[in-house]
Amino acid sequence: MNPRNGRHPWRPWLLRGAALVIFLGLWQGAASLRLVNPVFLPAPSSIVSAFVTTLKDGAIVINSLISLRRVLLGFAAGAALGVPLGLAMGLYRDVEHFFDPLVELLRPIPPLAWIPLSIIWLGIEESPKIFIIFLGAFFPILLATVAAVRNVDPLLIRAARSLGATDRDIYLRVVLPASVPGILTGLRVGLGVAWTCLVAAELIAARAGLGYMIAAARRFLVTEVVIMGMVVIGLLGVLMEAALRTIERRITFWVEK
Repeated sequence: MNPRNGRHPWRPWLLRGAALVIFLGLWQGAASLRLVNPVFLPAPSSIVSAFVTTLKDGAIVINSLISLRRVLLGFAAGAALGVPLGLAMGLYRDVEHFFDPLVELLRPIPPLAWIPLSIIWLGIEESPKIFIIFLGAFFPILLATVAAVRNVDPLLIRAARSLGATDRDIYLRVVLPASVPGILTGLRVGLGVAWTCLVAAELIAARAGLGYMIAAARRFLVTEVVIMGMVVIGLLGVLMEAALRTIERRITFWVEK
């Protein structure tokens, strides 16, 4: 019997919940005993209070929706370019040789380094923010797609050719379906990187958004709002990750786990 397969389906959730409760309890206890200066690390109760306050006045909802829109647009742009280009680079060596030097040159440059150019090129409105997020999502998606295509079992392709399949049939019925799990993994990684780029993107003359809220709270040492914004970003990222995992399970049900 696999020791990882517990008999009780609720056991993993119970362990995760217990770890979270213990962590928050120790944190709250340390804050209550003044072991840590609240300016540096406020108590969880203060963070919850700040969340309730911003929820009542609508600030957290508005800022979350604005940031979510930026992440979705940047991520969608990264996927719309990264997946087709990755498929082409994985399938055709000439395309790979043409684009590979440019990709390898630009990939190590962090999105934060693009902020000055993005302001010069696109101004200070929404476009540069989405551009920074796009850069963060694009390269993981591209590389994962190329790897997914290259890792398709050659036996599948040879078997299809022996049955008289054309190049188009092989692409649509063999390569693309076999690449889907790897592509979806790249999308999940790209989504995570897109969220990590959000705060940097919202440093560009932003007037709203979670990153803007965190930066504004930092200037006034409202640490509970800083941490609250970080937690909200994490929760939104977890929800979107869960949505992608659900989609992955539904469209790759045939993959052996």
